[in-house]
Amino acid sequence: MKVISIDKTEWANGIEKTKSIYRLFGPVKENTWHSFMPLGPGEQPDMAYGNSRLSPKFLVHPQTEPMFEYNLDEKQADHHVLKEIPKDVSPKAIIGIRPCDASAFLLVKRNFDTPTYKDPYWLTAYNSLTLIGYACNQPCSTCFCTTAGCGPFHEEGLDAILVDAGDRYLLKALTEKGEAYIQSAGWATSAPSDADQSIEKLKSTAEKAIASHVSTDKLRNQSTTQLYDAPFWEEIAFSCINCGTCTYSCPTCWCFDIQDENHGKCGVRMRNWDSCMYPLFSLHGTGHNPRGAKAHRVRQRFMHKLKYYVDKYDNGIQCVGCGRCIRLCPVNIDIRKVCNQMNSYDPAACVCPV
Repeated sequence: MKVISIDKTEWANGIEKTKSIYRLFGPVKENTWHSFMPLGPGEQPDMAYGNSRLSPKFLVHPQTEPMFEYNLDEKQADHHVLKEIPKDVSPKAIIGIRPCDASAFLLVKRNFDTPTYKDPYWLTAYNSLTLIGYACNQPCSTCFCTTAGCGPFHEEGLDAILVDAGDRYLLKALTEKGEAYIQSAGWATSAPSDADQSIEKLKSTAEKAIASHVSTDKLRNQSTTQLYDAPFWEEIAFSCINCGTCTYSCPTCWCFDIQDENHGKCGVRMRNWDSCMYPLFSLHGTGHNPRGAKAHRVRQRFMHKLKYYVDKYDNGIQCVGCGRCIRLCPVNIDIRKVCNQMNSYDPAACVCPV
């Protein structure tokens, strides 16, 4: 599609124009970290960021989401009736989302949008978004996206992709949503004829800068039960403190719990993020817990992402290589190491290469 050239002196003005049509979210610096936050009048996304501490998945799958409200007061006409809480379905745009985070939405969508079951909350929120991606000219040292089905200039899942070309941005629309956003911003200057070549050069440089890799070629043919019984899980889990940081920071983790929160005779049914790292997550009503030990929970996390997902969808791993879990894990558990161990595991020889 056509590439637009945006002088950086014109960038802020275009962003402001779109706020009359879209609710905007973008990277905002908080202390030493960046987070995706609403952008009010006069507020601009900080495009000098590397990557955010948490992915913007919360804009589709909120940490806490009110679903229904109810009243148990029998004096009220609508008592004991679950009433759906209205959702904000107005158009929203995420400015500066990294390609890995946009690609993560597509992985998660396979779970929330199936031929049999469709999650209306997730889909309504996702469909209201326009994703303006921001290519990674300088990937983080822990990024391994190129071997996780993604890349620093990956376009799949985005509506437009923005590339920093020095004194200007190059912006390419990828969908009708992306074109509509560009038009609303008033950006219309065509890029020079060599823009595509400039983007490809920057892309090649960025991809070569990624030093971290994972091997996934043998995961599909590995025996699920043999991987499940592999001897390395206790060692991997030894340092884990079950804090849940890896799951909450991961853009492809989707686990949740539903609870009723009562206050007097009124209440709200909430959907909250949950984590397979927590003992209560798999606790049965009988008191039995099939994953009562720490090693069981660590095994579940990696088996889900790197084996069960592969077996079910046969379309890559449930990871986009953003590296957040590596950077944020307080005890330095590294998914790259675990993936390579699982991929190269030889049960006959009991070989578990690092």
